[in-house]
Amino acid sequence: MIAHLAYAEGSPCPTLVLDSAQVAQQGTALTDRLTAARRSLGAAGKAHVLKIALVCPSPHPMFDLDYRFVQALPDADDSFDLRGSCGHSILSSTVVAERMGMLPKLSVGGRVRVRVLNNGDSVVCEVDEVKREAAQFTVHFVRTAAVPVTQLLITGEARTTVTVDGELHEVSLVSSGNAYAFIDARTIGIKDPDALFADDESFFDRLGRIRAAVAAQLGWPRGGAFPKIAALLPVEAGRIAARAVSVPSWHPTIALTGAVCLGSAIRIPGTVPWRVTQEVGCPDGLEIITPGGRTAVTADVRDIDGVLALSWASVDRKRVTFQGSFPLEP
Repeated sequence: MIAHLAYAEGSPCPTLVLDSAQVAQQGTALTDRLTAARRSLGAAGKAHVLKIALVCPSPHPMFDLDYRFVQALPDADDSFDLRGSCGHSILSSTVVAERMGMLPKLSVGGRVRVRVLNNGDSVVCEVDEVKREAAQFTVHFVRTAAVPVTQLLITGEARTTVTVDGELHEVSLVSSGNAYAFIDARTIGIKDPDALFADDESFFDRLGRIRAAVAAQLGWPRGGAFPKIAALLPVEAGRIAARAVSVPSWHPTIALTGAVCLGSAIRIPGTVPWRVTQEVGCPDGLEIITPGGRTAVTADVRDIDGVLALSWASVDRKRVTFQGSFPLEP
């Protein structure tokens, strides 16, 4: 089997993209194939690649590509989490799928419609620019029907309290693109962006323990990748700062799905993101400031018969570079 690597700027690592027709879809056969792929990566000096995408042309008439995301976990070669998705990997898969002949040649203005098998998301990758080894996209997470924003709340509550080391922490648990726990950084002693972006091991560990407590409270694996967690601070009009945890370290920016989730969460009254943005105002969308740059997200939330509902959320200026192909060990 030939494997392909592509890197979406802002991601913690490249994505390994495989033809799903050549991979078992469940059970030990799937785990064995993924484990062998990770060992091949390690042998090639690419053990840091912890994102795997399985893709094929979609049989569904509304989509071009079927996509399944696998988060490789660092504790063992045969440890994986298939619970969520990854926007950066969706874009990487789109670039690779064109080279694999699964898609027509990418062209400016073209749109690739992706069905995310992990969670049922519909994602449209709109091509803004194409070069020999790279492409740039605007990404739209589209709902087939507008969804009341309160249905994005994992627990049905705008804020949920978890206990960690005898202390109470208030978080908002929101699922849009991926499941996230959002916390106001000031409630855990982080008062400004410099402190938020510092290489502080105790801060990282604290967020990790809060995330694990949330997972346990939800009945999800404590050692899995989901829900993800991000700490927030208000900055200025239309801008907030965010620090997110990835696997197994700080995220260099924020996950594309994290931006989508955050852009949606600020429109849900009473949530932590909503409260933070009330201090700065975000009338025309949100700019998220991270250690690795800025990400702009817009969510279309409208009053439909007295109910706030989400139709879509978009993130622009996402660049992907193809990094090459290599054979996997059988």
